[in-house]
Amino acid sequence: MDTVLTNARLVLDDAVVAGTITLRDGRILAIDAGRATTPAAIDCDGDFIAPGLIDLHTDALEGHFVPRPKVFWPDARAAALAHDGQTVASGITTVFDAICAGGFDQAKAERRELFGTMLDAVEQGAPLFRADHKVHLRCEMTDPNVLDLVEPTLARPSLAFASLMDHTPGARQWRNVETLRNFLLGIGKDAGEAEREIGERTARGRANVARNMPPLVEMLASTSLVRASHDDTTEAHVAEAQAAGCTISEFPTTREAALAARAADLATIGGAPNVVRGGSHSGGVAMGALAQEGLVDALAADYVPASLLQAATRLHTVDGMALPQAIALVTRNPAQMAGLADRGRLEAGLRADVVRFRIVEGTPVVRQVLVEAERVF
Repeated sequence: MDTVLTNARLVLDDAVVAGTITLRDGRILAIDAGRATTPAAIDCDGDFIAPGLIDLHTDALEGHFVPRPKVFWPDARAAALAHDGQTVASGITTVFDAICAGGFDQAKAERRELFGTMLDAVEQGAPLFRADHKVHLRCEMTDPNVLDLVEPTLARPSLAFASLMDHTPGARQWRNVETLRNFLLGIGKDAGEAEREIGERTARGRANVARNMPPLVEMLASTSLVRASHDDTTEAHVAEAQAAGCTISEFPTTREAALAARAADLATIGGAPNVVRGGSHSGGVAMGALAQEGLVDALAADYVPASLLQAATRLHTVDGMALPQAIALVTRNPAQMAGLADRGRLEAGLRADVVRFRIVEGTPVVRQVLVEAERVF
């Protein structure tokens, strides 16, 4: 049977149209202006209908495996399904689960134990998931064993995206070492422990990144993975990313880097939580300001799945961005960046992944989510 959603405000590529969308056999069958007359049509009460959101980078999966420090959830399938539930409830229908290959320092030592477990959970949970899950491999070049971790992972069918990470103190995200020091103190380190860890991370990071990056770039070049550079801060970082075959600058931390990415024809991903909060928690540039300049091509939920739709809504209601343009940052644009030509727009023939929502005093409220025309929320 067809699914007919009517009396809706359809968020199309360049306009919001009052009309009806018809879904059949997992695809969008038709988009029509005006109300449907069929008795089976679902009255959407004037709610917005947009393409299902596409999240190219979320760290939220890990939080369901370790809900508190040193607390490991014993059922990996249940943890993955809980993450999936949070994902679809946020209006996200395609999600790239970011899993760390390396970076197993003292602050995140549990990642070593979880690496294979989370990769397995994403693949084994596929028949049960409601959203479409893919793996985003975070390649932490500061780790001495990153090459040994990445190489066998490249054969996994769920792997679709890889990012080059460098979290050396004094560089990129942690270019302001005081920010890292405060972070370590905030997670329970005393002053002496924090200083020792910063010193160890700095020495280890500088040596390992120099050694690991060339063979890692060569390894990834032999795949069809979408590749991104993470936390670009300078023009030199962007040039390095371009030379490494990256097509995306993910979470640039400065306007300088965002401008350089635009000049180098690299697409940019900004953090949705940064937009919602009005700035970065680690001292980076405000993504809302970059988005208004046209220097952000897509948003990613990073550590808050619900932030994806909230950020697009804020750009529209607070910053005055046209709603189709704001929604494109979390639908059409990330689909194009990931090579997903079958989704991300409301157009006949594409996947029937849609989210129905309304905006209540600036807050988006998800009312209904469909994946391939099947209601999942």
